[in-house]
Amino acid sequence: MEDAIREFTSGQDEIFRVVLSLPDRGTDVPARFLLEKVQGKEGDFWQSEQTEKAKVIRKTVPDPAAFLRENAPLYRQTDLFSPGVQVSYRRSKKGKVTRLVNQSSAARARGAHDREKAALIREGDRAPFLVDLGIFTKEYKVVRSMNDKFRQINRYLELLDDALKHFPKEEISILDFGCGKSYLTFLVYYYFSVLKKKRVTVLGYDLKEDVVARCNELAKAYGYHGMEFIVADVSRDVLTDRPVDLVITLHACDTATDYALFYAMKREIPYLFSVPCCQHEVNRTIQRGGGDLDLLLGHGLFKERTSALLTDAFRARILESRGYRVDVLEFVDFSHSPKNLMLRAKKTGKGGALPAELFELERRYGFRQTLLHLMEEEYGTKRGT
Repeated sequence: MEDAIREFTSGQDEIFRVVLSLPDRGTDVPARFLLEKVQGKEGDFWQSEQTEKAKVIRKTVPDPAAFLRENAPLYRQTDLFSPGVQVSYRRSKKGKVTRLVNQSSAARARGAHDREKAALIREGDRAPFLVDLGIFTKEYKVVRSMNDKFRQINRYLELLDDALKHFPKEEISILDFGCGKSYLTFLVYYYFSVLKKKRVTVLGYDLKEDVVARCNELAKAYGYHGMEFIVADVSRDVLTDRPVDLVITLHACDTATDYALFYAMKREIPYLFSVPCCQHEVNRTIQRGGGDLDLLLGHGLFKERTSALLTDAFRARILESRGYRVDVLEFVDFSHSPKNLMLRAKKTGKGGALPAELFELERRYGFRQTLLHLMEEEYGTKRGT
């Protein structure tokens, strides 16, 4: 496997994972050896991983090339992974070595200039949070029954990748409101630190002490040193004043989404990702007002869905009035989850007046929308024309 070792040595900056498999007969080695680049506080380092008697053993590897020179000859296959490309060296029983290149169709279609777009999470990626979630097996293969979920998380990464593909800094600070069990938060950290090679800090807020404690334990176990989780209520507690690049609110319940968006707009945070949840506020009080919406308020299910859409339409319009470009996207197919609407926003201009039509809709149909009045209290009664 000298050719594989030479290719690794010459391309070590791009290569982030090496897998050794198919051990030679008579060798007392693990069935599979993984060598992977990991982000640490002092910079990237290499780490080996093997399984012995159902126990995963990880060790720091100071010299990965020397590690491969020692171990690769004991295996008949060596796979080198870099963004969008897998190079496989395989030695036959007669000693002939074959080199195969497997480039993703997405990378081939777009060309090398857009290769980063293809660097989404894939089967075989060492993502322990997906093992804990039950999407990956312990061998980092997709569980067959979780294929739909696996596609959903990749869709989420595609939306993230598309919005931040020109993000200029080498480090990024992320705030996650209502982080819950945080599997998508861990996914975001993995995306930026492992796939995008950035220095990442993630601060997650949640109301539940046991959930926060568990998330901190998992971050430590995974070696994700840039993650911290805190018990806090976004609607009343004092939150961090450190610089933040991206705010995420995934299923922050009811008006918690409004408080999170309010915090982000007040701080003029450049990127926002919000998947709203449990929008009860408008539904509790909205009533017929003699206008076009009356048709949608006569049946409970119509009223519930109209209220949810109206709430998110308010949020999108307020974001636009404060200088954000807003994309309203389908997060997953409706058949998988009713919580399928995402607001993706980027700060592009200066804030202006709050839209007068929003106040008029409230007055006519008898409801109150929290984000509108948080913004009114912060910026005065200027309601536009």
